[in-house]
Amino acid sequence: MTESVTVRVPAKVNVQLAVGGARPDGFHDLANVFLAVGLYDEVTVTAADELRITCAGPDAGQVPLDRTNLAARAALELARRYDLDPAVHIHIAKDIPVAGGMAGGSADGAGALVACDALWGTNASRDELLDICAELGSDVPFSLVGGAALGVGRGEQLRTLEVGGTFHWVFAMAERGLSTPAVFREFDRMNDGVRIPEPVASQELFDALAKGDAGALAGAVSNDLQPAALSLFPALADTLAAGRAAGALAALVSGSGPTTAFLASDARSAKTVAEALLTSGTCRSVRVTESPALGATVL
Repeated sequence: MTESVTVRVPAKVNVQLAVGGARPDGFHDLANVFLAVGLYDEVTVTAADELRITCAGPDAGQVPLDRTNLAARAALELARRYDLDPAVHIHIAKDIPVAGGMAGGSADGAGALVACDALWGTNASRDELLDICAELGSDVPFSLVGGAALGVGRGEQLRTLEVGGTFHWVFAMAERGLSTPAVFREFDRMNDGVRIPEPVASQELFDALAKGDAGALAGAVSNDLQPAALSLFPALADTLAAGRAAGALAALVSGSGPTTAFLASDARSAKTVAEALLTSGTCRSVRVTESPALGATVL
């Protein structure tokens, strides 16, 4: 048996997040267009005497190291299905922002699942892995798939999308995190008594992705959770304004936030936007990267 397996998993940005009204189960129907970006966590799974988790990297202290961690839950569920002992050491090398709206926790769940499948030789089908991912959380299936995809339902039902070029991004990390459930609660509060239409994916956005056209993509991005995130964290508006002033084609809150995402026309413009954001004093740090990126990959 292999002693250790490492899997690299990407962060995501939501280039469209259309949110429907609250369902009876508390979730919301979504039209969620994911784009994987080149910021990665690496999840290493090693045979051990018992299940344990360690984590290193920026803000690693905020990552739970018990069985609530999605990486632990992934190992437990795969072991349960195949009647195996989930005795593994899961080490997460964090580079995706923690509590940043970029699906870092979901990435770790997908990474641990793929790593345990390889370590244990379970040879689970892709459909079964995606089924486990969907049980773990709405963003976990996309972390497995990567590239670009439309997620419907609560975001877990995926349809792969074509991407015809490279997009350049700058991400600004905020001084503190935002809870995804809290942002959805604020969305519900702000829309109390309002009839919310069914979420519909943007064909204009699909076309922009397929053509690799950054200008067209900038005109099509949207995030229905952005007003709720700004309501809970008003200072994010200053970060968005600083990025726009520096020449970003588009500026938006990434998912439920508080990370803000800036689409640039090319690598040089991305560098300019990043430098302006750093000197603006409106964010803690910045990262420059590209999309699309591969999904969970065994190294």
